[in-house]
Amino acid sequence: MKLVKLWIPVIIWAGVIFYFSSIPNLKTNLEYDFVLRKIAHVIEYLVFTFLLYRAFRGSFKMNVLRLFMYPAAFSLLYAISDEFHQYFVLGRSCSIYDVLIDSLGIIGFYIVLKIKKGSLCLIR
Repeated sequence: MKLVKLWIPVIIWAGVIFYFSSIPNLKTNLEYDFVLRKIAHVIEYLVFTFLLYRAFRGSFKMNVLRLFMYPAAFSLLYAISDEFHQYFVLGRSCSIYDVLIDSLGIIGFYIVLKIKKGSLCLIR
């Protein structure tokens, strides 16, 4: 049951990302639409990386470096697959720049985690 509680949020959040990527011509129609959509990219992958980190931490025993690298790698691979998926959605495009923006969310999670723990050093 513990594994279900750890991994179900990861699956649900991946589904949320997939759902929004499936919406053709997704726009907010607000003045700052472009900026808002890029902020959404950062936040969605910060949350996704957090959920993966939580799931890995609760499921496996691993050192600090691996505990960050595995969730970060999975998040990055999902970001790449998400952009590939958007290539097939009407009115959407596949952009390496969006993957880079998603990566800011992944890195942002690491920074928040390290600030919370009181150190920005990856290896101790």
